[in-house]
Amino acid sequence: MQNAVESTNTMKSDFETAVAAKREPRFSAACHLLLGAVQQKTAAVGVIGLGYVGLPLANLFHQKGFRVFGFDIDQRKVDALNAGKSYIGHIPCERVAELMADGRFVPTADFARIREADTISICVPTPLDDYREPDLSFIESTGRNIAPYLRKGQLVVLESTTYPGTTKEVLQPILEAGSGLRAGEDFFLAYSPEREDPGNPNFSTSTIPKVVGGMDAESLAVAVALYEQAAAKVVPVSSMEVAEACKILENTYRAVNIALVNEMKVLFDRMQLSVWEVIDAAKTKPFGFQAFYPGPGLGGHCIPIDPFYLTWLARRYGLNTRFIELAGEVNAKMPAYVVDQVMRGLNRAGRAVHGAKIAIIGIAYKKDVDDPRESPAFEIIEELLHLGADLSYHDPHIPHLPKMRKHDLRLSSQDLTTEYLSAQDCVLIVTDHTAVDWNLVLKSSRLVVDPRNALGKTPGSHEHVIN
Repeated sequence: MQNAVESTNTMKSDFETAVAAKREPRFSAACHLLLGAVQQKTAAVGVIGLGYVGLPLANLFHQKGFRVFGFDIDQRKVDALNAGKSYIGHIPCERVAELMADGRFVPTADFARIREADTISICVPTPLDDYREPDLSFIESTGRNIAPYLRKGQLVVLESTTYPGTTKEVLQPILEAGSGLRAGEDFFLAYSPEREDPGNPNFSTSTIPKVVGGMDAESLAVAVALYEQAAAKVVPVSSMEVAEACKILENTYRAVNIALVNEMKVLFDRMQLSVWEVIDAAKTKPFGFQAFYPGPGLGGHCIPIDPFYLTWLARRYGLNTRFIELAGEVNAKMPAYVVDQVMRGLNRAGRAVHGAKIAIIGIAYKKDVDDPRESPAFEIIEELLHLGADLSYHDPHIPHLPKMRKHDLRLSSQDLTTEYLSAQDCVLIVTDHTAVDWNLVLKSSRLVVDPRNALGKTPGSHEHVIN
């Protein structure tokens, strides 16, 4: 117990020292050198993984005046960026062309160029495997790819969402073994969880506070200095593990509350009450309540996945996180519940699912984005196809269904017209994109299943709408 207390006190001391970095004279020469380069924006910033997290981060550092190296193993992404083309909806091609124009952004698949970067932010996927356990293969392979090219004085920051302990227990040993360098002596190591909310115009990478934890005082100091150049606010914490746990808590909080309203949705449907009206009434309370909304299932890279990282870690400590697992069970059942609603609606109309023409509106996991990762739409489509439905879809942001890890559906988005809608036996709204003409959907469809309440405030008769 005494050792644990001493360790905690040392951690707090390191944390306090790092927070006061700008007036701390005892830092090493390498630390002062990198601090100066970051603060003067002469440091070269490396970002590994040019997806929905990495590319916006690289874009932000470029906007702030840094030279940026963007690394990705997908040569197609590298080629697209070098050609001035974007593959992410909220970063237009015009902005990519600007990135490439001044020579300060270098997209590459050549990891040998890691040597040229002074800081390296790792933004790679952390999915679940087939047993719903953490799949850290992308972090591990990234570590092996960059380790031979690490040099003294660099900062490595992991941003990928993961369980507490990953940076120290998984990434650090790989980097040290492959480079012959020691973290905390030869290079700096930190963790700073990504916080992205695509499709939300109220927040961006530059306005969302950035949590940062370092392996030691110097690592924390240089990581804080780096992100201070890009984020509106930096929140330093006492360890990498606290920063890792912070992101897991944020997304578990959302998953649990969404599960609650999903369960209330099923109950209130049985009671013939509108869960949407109940939530609208409840959120008038100015304290003690935050509105969450039901839907056809969880999607995106974070909320359906992150809580299971925590349940897996808890088992290592001999604990069962029953509350989190129950929330996961409730949310996982929602796609099947939506399919059941479609079946019931068609049955009332005297139609079987087998042979019925069903149009899915929205494939993306949330409104106004082009990101289909973990979208409940795929599970819903697979089940309806299994039942013999004649399926098609419309999504203004996803012209063709991409091949996913667990799904390979060869469909293309259809034009949303009166003729198309009126030819369907059922229209199922999975994603409530702003760009969709909901008045047209309401007026032209025979039957609409609307688990998003997209038509809730649309004028006109809702007699043929199932919420």
